[in-house]
Amino acid sequence: MFDKSQKSTTTDLGKTNRIVEGTMIKGDIISKADFRLDGELIGNFTSQGKIVIGPAGSVTGDINCTNADIEGNFEGKIEVSELLNVKSKAKIKGEVVVNKLSVEPGAEFTATCTMKNAVKPLANKNEQQQAG
Repeated sequence: MFDKSQKSTTTDLGKTNRIVEGTMIKGDIISKADFRLDGELIGNFTSQGKIVIGPAGSVTGDINCTNADIEGNFEGKIEVSELLNVKSKAKIKGEVVVNKLSVEPGAEFTATCTMKNAVKPLANKNEQQQAG
């Protein structure tokens, strides 16, 4: 009767962490929830959710997440398992690995880009050609 299982009082759905403009973080961030960055991060970011880099936001390091919207500056390697949305004022330098990519006109996109879905069929086709 009194052995009710303890339920977690926090869920990650619908919650967003936020770093405001004028804040600089040196180090790595790991988050299960969504994240909005309007400040500066020098380090790596890992999330099971979405990262939004606002117009004043800046990241120098690696990002690994499910979805991303970039409106500010990013330099490093970004790996997005679903959709990377690059806004018109974004500046991206480095390496990009995505499943889906959207780049608005006006964005500075100076990066190597690998599409996850496109890599597997090409690899299989090359293996078949080599075998035959």
